[in-house]
Amino acid sequence: QVQLAESGGGSVQAGDSLTLSCAATGSTVRYTMAWFRQAPGEERIFVGGISRDGNGPNYADSLSGRFEISRDNNKETLVLQMNNLKPEARAVYYCAGRTGRTPSPQTYDFRYWGQGTQVPVSS
Repeated sequence: QVQLAESGGGSVQAGDSLTLSCAATGSTVRYTMAWFRQAPGEERIFVGGISRDGNGPNYADSLSGRFEISRDNNKETLVLQMNNLKPEARAVYYCAGRTGRTPSPQTYDFRYWGQGTQVPVSS
C-alpha cells in the first residue's frame, strides 16, 4: 500500500521561495513521481515529474527554470523547490505516484495521491 503525505505548505509572498516535501511509504522507489497543483475553482494541473531513478525531471513549460524536483529513494522523499513564486502559483499542491517509466502530465495516469498542502501566495 503506497501512502503519500505532503508537507511544507504555508503563506508566502510573491517573489519568495518555498520547499515542499512528500514523504512516501510502500516501496515508492519503483514509482515515477510527480507534483500537481490545483487552484481554487480550477482543474488539477501538472507541475513536474521525475522518473524512478531520478533522471530527467520535466516541468510544465510555464514553470521551467523556477521550480525544481528531486527525490531521495533511500528516504522515500520527493521534493519540490519553488523559487520566485508568482501570485498565480496559489494552489493546493499534490504529489502523485505511478508505475510507468515516465512522469506523465495527466492526472488519470497516476494511481497514488497525497492529501495536498496549501500554498497561499500573496502579491
